[in-house]
Amino acid sequence: MSDPYASRTAVHEQVTDGFGTVRVLPLDPRADAEVIHRWVSEDRAVFWGMTGLTEDQVAEIYAHMETLTTHHAFLVVREGEPVALLQTYEPEADRVGECYDVRPGDIGVHLLLAPAGPEGGQPGWTARLVTAVARYVLLGLDRRRIVVDPDVANEKAIARFLRQGFTAGPVVVLPEIDLPDVYLPEKKAQLAFLHREILLPG
Repeated sequence: MSDPYASRTAVHEQVTDGFGTVRVLPLDPRADAEVIHRWVSEDRAVFWGMTGLTEDQVAEIYAHMETLTTHHAFLVVREGEPVALLQTYEPEADRVGECYDVRPGDIGVHLLLAPAGPEGGQPGWTARLVTAVARYVLLGLDRRRIVVDPDVANEKAIARFLRQGFTAGPVVVLPEIDLPDVYLPEKKAQLAFLHREILLPG
């Protein structure tokens, strides 16, 4: 089967024995809108905050993000199949930066996994995918620490991060943002951190 993403330039590519090739591609707001809209419209993605949006609205959000220098979106592809939406951001340019002591080398991450397919239920599948993403963020972008801020009610995501080696931080309340281009309601979040040394011990 041909890879529909083969012509796109990856910012990161990793080959893992028994798992295959993972490529991190800059998100194309229009070309990728259909698959992203499908993911964010599912009940399981309620914490992503885009349920109820149209495909065009999703495309517009990511087109706006493309104009920013502090926030970036990526489509993660494994063996030619889209498997995750990755967003990175500078914590000091985000509301999370108001809620903890940002350190030099910190980078914020939001990660939305695709619906589980036949392989998604295999033991270790998610862990290997998240490891590939973490290697790009920490090594490819040369950062010291990842910060994530899942909703406190999103117990599944919190548990997944902790299994991956993240350390739980404080529970914080992210303030509401009400701007012409973006609205984010107040959010009670569980901060968690992944240090580069955990990914590359020794």
